[in-house]
Amino acid sequence: MGNSLNHFPNGNPLIQALHTAVKGRARYKVNGLYYSENLKTYLESRLSEEKIITQVRANPVTGNVLVLFHPEINPNAIAWLLQEIVVDYTKIIRKLPVKTAITNPAQKKVRNSPILTLPVQKQLNKANSKLILVSGAVSTFVLCATWLRRSGLDEVILLTIQKLHTPLLDRIMLSITFLGEPLVLLLVCLGLATRSAYNQRSWEANNLTLAAVGAIGLNIFLKELFRRARPVLWDHLVNVRHYSFPSGHAMASMVIYGLIGYTLAKQYPQYRRLIFIGTAALILAIGLTRLYIGVHWPTDVVAGYAVGLVWLAACIQRMELTLPS
Repeated sequence: MGNSLNHFPNGNPLIQALHTAVKGRARYKVNGLYYSENLKTYLESRLSEEKIITQVRANPVTGNVLVLFHPEINPNAIAWLLQEIVVDYTKIIRKLPVKTAITNPAQKKVRNSPILTLPVQKQLNKANSKLILVSGAVSTFVLCATWLRRSGLDEVILLTIQKLHTPLLDRIMLSITFLGEPLVLLLVCLGLATRSAYNQRSWEANNLTLAAVGAIGLNIFLKELFRRARPVLWDHLVNVRHYSFPSGHAMASMVIYGLIGYTLAKQYPQYRRLIFIGTAALILAIGLTRLYIGVHWPTDVVAGYAVGLVWLAACIQRMELTLPS
């Protein structure tokens, strides 16, 4: 918990630091933000233009502003920046004509001004970009799965992979595929959810729980719907039950490890690229092991990634909308 910022004009601070214990993440109480959508929009617009800030959420109901920024920046510097922005906003409001400043039409003009609608447009553009990327990736997965199925390459690919088997590689693949086992994923989710709840980030724990439960439930439903038998081209290296399509390991790892990677990248933006590369490598490796040990067709794994990606995108969008301010 941070202390109130002192030495502001008239002894009445506009900004009060609430949570500053985590590097690169702080929450502030902003005087004048209560029930002011205009100030909320203006704050988010100005802060989003700062290179040192990666994310900002203002809440006019609580009067709080959550800011994610470069870990090396002092939270007090962000507070002073907030102070300057609020003062600038006050000056803009004072320059408005008296008649329009106190009537509803004026509020409409301020809300619709280019400066205040900028963050809204940015959020829409960002959401549209995510939707296009996810749609493109899912379409690619679907087309790939359809092509593999119709061309008869499912069996060819598995038989080719079977020729690569060695005792050492068997042990490596079994170790990797173990990371996608339901029990392991459950323990990972439980551990991270407990840590998030302990750090008073219950929203993060709730999102992870929802993602895991939804992925497992959706996978079971799809398996029962399609009832596709598993390949029997050679003796499996592990005992498996249930149906083959889609791959539960591929789907669950996409959702759970994908959401964990996304959350970590938000908390540690300086390592974002490394986190994303590591997460993608782990997810792809788990899917490959399911082919190596012969318990899934390639189309099962591709379909698992496609469905998992859709659910992951939905969970991320929900997390963005429910991120506390």
